[in-house]
Amino acid sequence: MALYPEARRAVAESAGQPAVHDPGYDIGAARAQARAAAAAAPRVEVAQVRDVDAGGVPARLYLPSGYDGVVVHAHGGGFVFNDVEVHDAAARRLADRSGMAVLSVDYRRPPEHRFPAAPDDVTAALDWAAQAPGLAGLPLFAHGDSAGGNLALVAALRRPGVLAGLALIYPFLDPTASFDSYRTAADGFEPAEAAWYWEQYAAGPDDLVDPDLAPLLSDRLGTLPPTLVVTAEHDPLRDEGEHLAWRLAEAGVEVVASRALGQVHGFWRHAEVFPAAEPLTRQVAGWLRQHRS
Repeated sequence: MALYPEARRAVAESAGQPAVHDPGYDIGAARAQARAAAAAAPRVEVAQVRDVDAGGVPARLYLPSGYDGVVVHAHGGGFVFNDVEVHDAAARRLADRSGMAVLSVDYRRPPEHRFPAAPDDVTAALDWAAQAPGLAGLPLFAHGDSAGGNLALVAALRRPGVLAGLALIYPFLDPTASFDSYRTAADGFEPAEAAWYWEQYAAGPDDLVDPDLAPLLSDRLGTLPPTLVVTAEHDPLRDEGEHLAWRLAEAGVEVVASRALGQVHGFWRHAEVFPAAEPLTRQVAGWLRQHRS
């Protein structure tokens, strides 16, 4: 299990950054810094991009020419960070590579808005996409990375039979951090950081055992549509994502799972840093198109 060179550099750079769980960590400043960095990133052209009200939830809709499906995208960021601006380049790439409309959901985030605000927003946006003019009647998918993978999964569980497919990139699922990868594969993503994210997200202890927050506890996993799960080899979330894939297979769900060797958590969004990011976007796009009809 060896980190690839770009992953080693990313881990080394992150080692010098303040930890989210440090006293006095400035969430607002970190959000602003991420938006500024994203604004400078290269991005592909998409035929039409517009901000929309998706059932009372702000979202950004990307419409490539001749789109023939719809992907509801929930961004990662530990539930606390990132937004449609930070994920703009990644959403554009997904729309361009898949040839499908992408609805990037600007869901409410903790600590200002704790659970269940985020899954409620993603579910509302999914409901809107299923009925919106120009989108209604097209194959509908949900997609998310990290915390967004959690939210996409929960929305799919809340709306059985609605989706043609579900694509999850290193989903953040287990608030107990009970899998071995938290101890053996936590390169650049400390278990203490993961715990902090759950503390911000949950409104109280009971939420941590709610299947809408911790979907591995759900008894409805067998209702899911065909699902793609991608994990990273050097990621504390690796084992929980792969456990989800195993659970789905055992429940009779059509599931494909793959592990990106040498990669760390978060690599998918940073195509300018990680050579594996673009092939993964194309893998997801191809899988979506395979399940379009």
